[in-house]
Amino acid sequence: MNSRRQHWLFIMLFLCGFAGSIGSFFASEGNLTVEQRLEALDQKVRLLEERQNGVAIQAGKDGFSLRSADGNFSIKFRGLLQVDGRFFTGDGAASAVDTFLLRRVRPILEGTLYKNVDFRFTPDFGGGTTAIYDAYVDIRACRFSRIRAGKFKPPVGLERLQSAADLLFAERAFPTSLVPSRDVGLAVMGEAGNDTLTYAVSFTNGVADGSLSDMDVNDGKEGALRIFAQPFKAGGVEAIKGLGLGLAGSYAGHNSLLPTYKTPGQQTFFTYNTTAITGFGTRRRFSPQGYYYYRFFGILGEFVRSEQVVRKPGSRALLANDAWQVAARIVVTGEDASFKGVSPRRIFDPKAGTWGALELAARYHELSVDRDTFSGGWANDSTSARQAQAWAVGANWYLSRAVKIMADFEQTRFKKGAVTGDRPIERVFVTRWQVAF
Repeated sequence: MNSRRQHWLFIMLFLCGFAGSIGSFFASEGNLTVEQRLEALDQKVRLLEERQNGVAIQAGKDGFSLRSADGNFSIKFRGLLQVDGRFFTGDGAASAVDTFLLRRVRPILEGTLYKNVDFRFTPDFGGGTTAIYDAYVDIRACRFSRIRAGKFKPPVGLERLQSAADLLFAERAFPTSLVPSRDVGLAVMGEAGNDTLTYAVSFTNGVADGSLSDMDVNDGKEGALRIFAQPFKAGGVEAIKGLGLGLAGSYAGHNSLLPTYKTPGQQTFFTYNTTAITGFGTRRRFSPQGYYYYRFFGILGEFVRSEQVVRKPGSRALLANDAWQVAARIVVTGEDASFKGVSPRRIFDPKAGTWGALELAARYHELSVDRDTFSGGWANDSTSARQAQAWAVGANWYLSRAVKIMADFEQTRFKKGAVTGDRPIERVFVTRWQVAF
C-alpha cells in the first residue's frame, strides 16, 4: 500500500471514529431535550476548565499572586520602592550632602503552604547596601495564635511595627531609634475578643537599639512582650472605635552591643567614645503607646526608655535613654485616616477629574541621652549631642492605594554636640515617590 492510500485510509478511519462518538453521545442522551443536551455539554466544558485551570492568577493593589483552586497553596509577589530627595538648609547643611537616593528597594515574596503555613522573604537593596529584612515562617496553630520563626520585627515599638509603606513621614521618629529593627528568633502572636486584643511574645538573639542582625555575638538572648487593646473596636460609640492603647517591653540578660543615634536627615549625632566601651549585663526597654483615629483625623503617640549596662576598663554604669513622640494627621479630602495609611475614594485619573487623596501631617519628638553618659566619660559632648528636639510638617498625596508622593520639612535642635556650644540646627526637606503593592 503506497503512502497516499495510507493517508486516505487514516482520514476515513478518523472521520468514522468522530462520527461514531457523536452518534454514541446523542444515542446515550436520546431521551434528553436539546436544552438538556446543551446544559450537559456546558457542564462538561466547565469541568474541563476547572481541571485545566487549577491555579488562579490574580493581580491588584496587594500584588500579583498564584493560588491553587482549593486555596491551600499560594504565592504572592509584592514590592516596595521609595525614591527620595533629601536637601539641607541652614548652618547644619555644611556637614550634610544634598542627594537623591533609593531609600528602600524591596521585592517581597509571600506564600502559603498546605493551608496553615505561611512564609515571607524581604531583601532590601536601598541605600547602596544589601540586607535581609524579613525571612520567616508562620504556623497558624489555631484561630487565636501563630508561631513565627526566622527574622522579623520584635514586638516593641509602635511606629516600628508600622509598615514602611504606611509611614506618616519619610523617616521614623526618635522613639524608633531606641527599639530593635529586626532580630532572629521565635515569636508567638495572636488576637482575641473579636480582634479587640492583640498580643505578641518573642525570644530572639538581641540587637542594639535601632539595628538589625542575622546572628548573635554572645550567649545572651532577649525576650519581648507586647499587649495592645482596641476595647471599642467591635461595637459601641463610633467616635471611640479607633482608640488603641498598648504596653510593650523587652529584657536581655546580657548584651554587648551599643547603638548610635541619627537625626531625621540620617546624620549621626550620638556615639560612644571608643570601642573599649561595650554593653555588659542587662538591657531593658519599656514603651507605653497608643493611637486614636476618627474619620479623617488621627493621632499617634509613644514613649520608649532603653536602659543598658555599659562597661570600660575599671568601671561600669547603668545608662537610660528616653524618647517620645506625638504625630497627628488630617485627610483633607475626607477619607478615613488609619494606622495603615489612606485609601483614596477616587484614584488619580485626570481624564475623569479625580485626583486621589491629600493628607496633612505634623509631629514633635525628642531623644534624651542619660546625663551620666557624659559625666562618666562614656561619651564626649563635644562630638555627641545630649538631646535632640525635632518638629516636622508634611503633606502626603495618595494617587492610589499603591502610589504615594510625600513632602516633609523637619527641623532638629541639639543640646551640646559641638566643640563649642550646640551642634548646628538641622533643617531638612525630604520628598518621596513611593510605589507599594
